[in-house]
Amino acid sequence: MSHEARDRRTPPRRRLLLVSTNYAPEHAGIGPYATQIAEYWAARGHETHVLTGLPHYPAWRVDAAYAGVWRRTETRAGVRVHRRRHTVPSRQTATRRALYEASVLLHGLVAPPRTGRPDAVLAQLPSLAGGLLGARIAARHRVPFVPVVQDLMGAAAAQSGIRGGSRAAALAERAEAHVLRRAALVGVIHETFVARVRAMGVDPGRIRVVPNWSHVRGPSEPRAWTRARLGWPAGRTVVLHAGNMGLKQGLDVLVEAARRAPDVHFVLMGEGSQRAELTRLAARVANVEFRPPAAEADFPAVLAAADVLAVTQRASVLDMSVPSKLTSYFAAGRPVLAAVAEDGGTAREVRRASAGLVVPPEDPAALVGAVRRLAGDPALAAALGAEGPRHVAAHLSREAGLARIDALIDEALGVDGT
Repeated sequence: MSHEARDRRTPPRRRLLLVSTNYAPEHAGIGPYATQIAEYWAARGHETHVLTGLPHYPAWRVDAAYAGVWRRTETRAGVRVHRRRHTVPSRQTATRRALYEASVLLHGLVAPPRTGRPDAVLAQLPSLAGGLLGARIAARHRVPFVPVVQDLMGAAAAQSGIRGGSRAAALAERAEAHVLRRAALVGVIHETFVARVRAMGVDPGRIRVVPNWSHVRGPSEPRAWTRARLGWPAGRTVVLHAGNMGLKQGLDVLVEAARRAPDVHFVLMGEGSQRAELTRLAARVANVEFRPPAAEADFPAVLAAADVLAVTQRASVLDMSVPSKLTSYFAAGRPVLAAVAEDGGTAREVRRASAGLVVPPEDPAALVGAVRRLAGDPALAAALGAEGPRHVAAHLSREAGLARIDALIDEALGVDGT
């Protein structure tokens, strides 16, 4: 084999830094994407470092294994993980969220990771503190800074319903614009972000769409076994929402839908700032079940055991992002029911995949009607469910997603990937 051919097959060894407030062992939200990027880099022979916080999402409490930890450097799957302590607000307000971000930023500035000079720095947003830290480290070493926008905190704060959100949104948007304008390239996970990022002063020629991928595998046991294990009757329709229970999700619509459809079993699986309030709302609704997050290995089987997989958002939410749960839903092979904005990113993805139905947000009657339509037409439900895995295989495979991240880093470093 010639030296030239060998060089094409073996990438040059790099030192790469990923900044993400969320990382393994978190297996919900954006943590799995950060983890898989870093472990992929390490497996390809790159010296890989991650600057992150303590595991706390989606429960919004520090994992018991990290109680009392202030700083720690550990090795996971060949990745050097540099953890820094921060506040973890159990209840979401603009002030508490600001303190959370400030503590992440301050500890990262006081005790930056000892990595040596990286070749490039990638940061995941919406962590504003993570973006600022990544930009600062990249500037100090004069290397490319590449943020990937999973969501924008300014937009989320303005629509969250969190007290003080509008003031926080204005500050966050200015800080986000500062971070994104300093980037060599800006990755966005959906085309709906492009206009917003351009409005922040980012040259459109530096924006790249890098969709998330399905980070879960297929179910490991037959559906009937999983349903029996979970106590879900074989003849009853089960609607499952898996993931964060925050203000943005507007999950009270599922509680009201359950009240109107007592023959349907609704399952809310996960943690989040609104779980206690939702539990209170559902106290007298017998067909609502709350479950803790499934173990990572069991998660695909639980999703596949449901009849309908729900994703909801408040009507006031400007739905630019695509919830991380959606790629997992598609892989599960069950029809998706999206109670979201008609022209938002989530609705576009569900329709693009032909994998489910879209109904207006915060409309329990429309939601119940769609559930009954799917339950009454097994052929339709099966057809929509089958499209999800096909869409994943064609567009959202892990290999394709990680290759897009590699191409982003290559381009930022001026490497010809051909």
